[in-house]
Amino acid sequence: MPDRRQLSFGVNSMDLAVKPDTHKSPVLPKLLAVFGLLFVFLVGVRGLGGGFRLLGEDLIQSFFTATENPFMGLLVGLLATTVVQSSSVTTAMIVGLVAAPENPLPLLNAVPMVMGANIGTTVTATIVALGHIGRREEFERAFPVAICHDVFNYLAVLVLLPLELFTCFLQSTAGWLTGFLGNFGGFVYRSPLSTVLGLGLAPISAVNEALFTTEGSQAVFLIMVSGFLIFGALFFIVKVMSGAVQSRVESAVNKALGVNAVVSILIGVLVTIMVQSSSITTSLLVPLAGAGLLRLERAFPVTLGANIGTTVTGFLAAMAVTGVNATAGLQIALVHLFFNLSGTLMIYPIPAVRNIPLRISRRISRLAVRSRRLTLVGVGLLFYGLPALAVFFSRML
Repeated sequence: MPDRRQLSFGVNSMDLAVKPDTHKSPVLPKLLAVFGLLFVFLVGVRGLGGGFRLLGEDLIQSFFTATENPFMGLLVGLLATTVVQSSSVTTAMIVGLVAAPENPLPLLNAVPMVMGANIGTTVTATIVALGHIGRREEFERAFPVAICHDVFNYLAVLVLLPLELFTCFLQSTAGWLTGFLGNFGGFVYRSPLSTVLGLGLAPISAVNEALFTTEGSQAVFLIMVSGFLIFGALFFIVKVMSGAVQSRVESAVNKALGVNAVVSILIGVLVTIMVQSSSITTSLLVPLAGAGLLRLERAFPVTLGANIGTTVTGFLAAMAVTGVNATAGLQIALVHLFFNLSGTLMIYPIPAVRNIPLRISRRISRLAVRSRRLTLVGVGLLFYGLPALAVFFSRML
């Protein structure tokens, strides 16, 4: 049996490979770096809203019209997350668009996009599992642990998206809680940090105005730069945090293997909040499963905790929005949280229901072991084919 310290955790461009440190590094510089990167992240969210405001109304309305179809919104969220391999980036951008001071993305359009982002983020662990495909026994153990995250999120969307479309229970619950929390979304702008964020965005605005004369060009530039700032800040936050807490993360996950499900879920939540990436948490489980150190039943609750923990990024993004739509930013962040909580409460507590995603994961894995080509086609269908087919049928109705 391989030694745990020899396991490598391959992840994506957003969720970097984590290697244990051979020496202890000072905590203060890393802490300052995280605060600096968080500032850059907030500047990016603020700039995104400004860029969206500059876009022509016709272009904005065409995007809104496209995402009025919930299946199209689901596909947009899925594809965006698959491309950047981070639901955190997608969610932060959705919060910024919903809370834009002018021409905001309608909340009704944003809900399926958030659900799509939840599906898209599961591609990372699946790719990590494909690294074991050349070793049959390892792959047979690792692949179901990776795709149980995919299967769970697909099942949650299949049940909760139609329910939300008919009842709007997620939006209503989030709106009710937002009323109690008050204007959380704009609290940054009621503090001295408002001025500092304005100063951070000022050089970008100056360069934008110097390079471009039309509002359309300025909007595209500001949106691209803001997206780069959001992506880059989260990229390096993951890098700094994962390097700082790697030993704690591995220890926490290992401890979760022998405890009850509630503790495992909480550990998944805390680990994901610490490293700001559900993909690191779920990808960490895959090589442990491949080595025979972790069974699917033990990995599943940690995965559910990672699903819940990743919603914290939406709340960070909601801190950076202001204006009349600031509360809408908080509301969509709460929708993301309630969606993952609802999915967990719907599937996990009842053993018969809990076993459904586990059985599906094992059956898909048995098929995957038989053919590499079938596996690659299956992954493509899971992340692209099925959503595209849903869009096609929705247009036929």
